[in-house]
Amino acid sequence: MNMKKLFVTCIVCFVMQSFLFSKDYNIVSFGAVPDGRTLNTTAIQAAVDNAYKDGGGRVIIPAGRFLSGSIVLKSGVELHLLENAILLGSTNPADYIKINRWKGLVMADGQKDIAISGKGILDGQGRRLALNIDSLFYIGQIDSSQYTFPEMRPKEYLRPQIIEFVKCKNIRITGVTIKNAASWVQTYDQCENLIIDSIRVVSDAYWNNDGIDIVDCKNVRITNSYFDSADDGICLKSLHRANFCDSIYIANCTVRSSASAIKLGTSSYGGFKNVVIENIKIFDTFRSAIAIESVDGGILENILIDNIEAVNTGNAIFIRLGKRRKNKKGAVGKLENVILKNIKVEVTFERPDYAYEIRGPELPFFHNIFPSSITGIPGHHIKNVTLENIEIIYPGRGNNGLANMPLSRLEEVPEQEEEYPEFSMFGELPAWGFYVRHVDGLTMKNIKITIKEPDYRAALVFDDVKNLNIQSIHVVGDEKANHIILNNVEDVEIED
Repeated sequence: MNMKKLFVTCIVCFVMQSFLFSKDYNIVSFGAVPDGRTLNTTAIQAAVDNAYKDGGGRVIIPAGRFLSGSIVLKSGVELHLLENAILLGSTNPADYIKINRWKGLVMADGQKDIAISGKGILDGQGRRLALNIDSLFYIGQIDSSQYTFPEMRPKEYLRPQIIEFVKCKNIRITGVTIKNAASWVQTYDQCENLIIDSIRVVSDAYWNNDGIDIVDCKNVRITNSYFDSADDGICLKSLHRANFCDSIYIANCTVRSSASAIKLGTSSYGGFKNVVIENIKIFDTFRSAIAIESVDGGILENILIDNIEAVNTGNAIFIRLGKRRKNKKGAVGKLENVILKNIKVEVTFERPDYAYEIRGPELPFFHNIFPSSITGIPGHHIKNVTLENIEIIYPGRGNNGLANMPLSRLEEVPEQEEEYPEFSMFGELPAWGFYVRHVDGLTMKNIKITIKEPDYRAALVFDDVKNLNIQSIHVVGDEKANHIILNNVEDVEIED
């Protein structure tokens, strides 16, 4: 993969014409009341509609607490929140409308040149709203098919997001704080030319609170932002088999997540191409600092992740090619040309998200700390992965009395081809540092893995791997003589 070409491709695509909003429309002039109790949906929508009819403008939300249901943004309109302005999402489910599959507080479908900006706050009041929706099930207003019984909550698409934009072009989201969603915080679905800069997301309100979801979008730039979410932090998804995420640049962000911090997947029907992620700080993350997944038949290729620092996380790196049951066509996609470099991760022994109100679910089986893993499935290898300048610090304390997967039973590690992808999906693994299976073309250069206390397992296990090139691996704290286990490995080159 030509990484210089990839950088140029991604950065050039982010050059966008500046928005020119010629006139302001203050929502108070349309009857909005800033008392936090009066429903202002009609007044705010009137301001939006007038700005649109006049050829575009800024809809101003001044200081105060403005309660509202769904607002539909239109072409040429910027929603601008002044300092100390709070747009409050109504807690009444009836105050929200649906675009396509989803409901939301600020919505747009098929629009262009739209923006949300300013120093104000969008507060979805998500927990109260979600609980009010939950109560509808018990009085018979939600069908059982729309309810998730194991988790005892209404399905995510019944719970409004804060921002939901579909098939829009030329979008700018800057400066604002977005908090307390009932479901995903914000979704951009099949959009083009999206700039997100200097926003703050804080949402530990309810289940499925992804910080941001980029779904099958093209030409996206996310920079200088903070994400604190009770589910995945920054998440790329592909829900449409005929589409895919393309030319995505994410940089200079901080992520705290009760799931995975940086995630490509799980939904991966079309795939992900030409993605650059760099200069990210991660902390208090329950699952993986970095998760890269193609499990629904999509093509995942040309990915660069550079300069990541993660502390207090449950897992470092998870890369998975699989085939889920819900992938009805039965196709297996591709996962290839991935570079991860300049990464330092500290994995904790205790659960890292203890301070969250909505914490990741505990696993139903005994296990020791999970290693980083790169796994394809039989007959379908992950191809051309480079790991360079990687340091991972593990707590150790792997105890074969708690859970045991010795090397003599290596063939018993389950394939789990059709299961939901997660770093814990294979159960106890025979390595504490890296577990690699069904990979063709792996370069590991300048890798340092440290273990603080003893572990009964080997440091690195490679099983069904071709074209393995190891250039300088340092294992610190493990006194076992054999750190690297090779099983069914072809064309291997190892340098000290």
